[in-house]
Amino acid sequence: MGSLVLLFCSFLSISTVASAGSNYYQDFYITWGEGNAKILNNGELLILSLDNYSGSGFQSNNRYMFGMIDMQLKLVPGNSAGTVTAYYLSSGGWNHDEIDFEFLGNTSGEPYTVHTNVYTQGKGEREQQFRLWFDPTADFHTYSVLWNPQTIVFSVDNTPLREFKNMENNGVPFPNTQPMKLYSSIWNADEWATRGGLIKTDWTQAPFSASYRNFHADACVVSSAMASACGVPSEENKRPWLSQKLDPNGEEMLKWVQKNHMVYDYCTDAKRFPQGFPLECSTNM
Repeated sequence: MGSLVLLFCSFLSISTVASAGSNYYQDFYITWGEGNAKILNNGELLILSLDNYSGSGFQSNNRYMFGMIDMQLKLVPGNSAGTVTAYYLSSGGWNHDEIDFEFLGNTSGEPYTVHTNVYTQGKGEREQQFRLWFDPTADFHTYSVLWNPQTIVFSVDNTPLREFKNMENNGVPFPNTQPMKLYSSIWNADEWATRGGLIKTDWTQAPFSASYRNFHADACVVSSAMASACGVPSEENKRPWLSQKLDPNGEEMLKWVQKNHMVYDYCTDAKRFPQGFPLECSTNM
């Protein structure tokens, strides 16, 4: 694995660690639905909105190759059924890698569903879903992705929801060769998002708005400006997230979340995989 990371870093120029200071004017740009996306408070706050004309979205200026990515979100309040707020890393392109958070709307008073997925080389179908144990619309909460050569960990307020380990030695592809940008968007998906599409978007509740603040990326930034040895073992003291993994307390927290708050796991969906589950399902994920 180490040789693969070193090889990757030898032909991509990668800057020193970026520790973004949460200025949305500097770190991101609006990609669509510009009238429904606003950067406020001198770049400290970003709001994406959806109405019956358009959703909206933004993406990072930087491309990252491994890192710890944090963003605070406050999700759409009230009756948000039919809406999806997506927050994800993606390399783009047909054969893309991707690490997904998607927040599926709900009728007023019902818990939000957090949909997670991992794509490698254009193939996903690794969905796990969770019901949050708090109201994500009442205040901001921190949603994090740890991505390094060994693992991917999805967390909320430092509580791990999901881990996807590097199992390349067992023949399972892992996203470690393509740098990714950070994206977010809000859009209408009432054909499937809420109770399988049974509940449609109530446009009398529009606009639907999600808020963002305190972005932080402790990561390797791919650029053409300079090169560094991202992934070299001697650099791990400067970049502890390169070798970070769940400690015993984190593993216990993960078990608690998956026992009490997981509502869907592709590795138990026999109807979807009648010929047998994906290879990673038979190993310790």
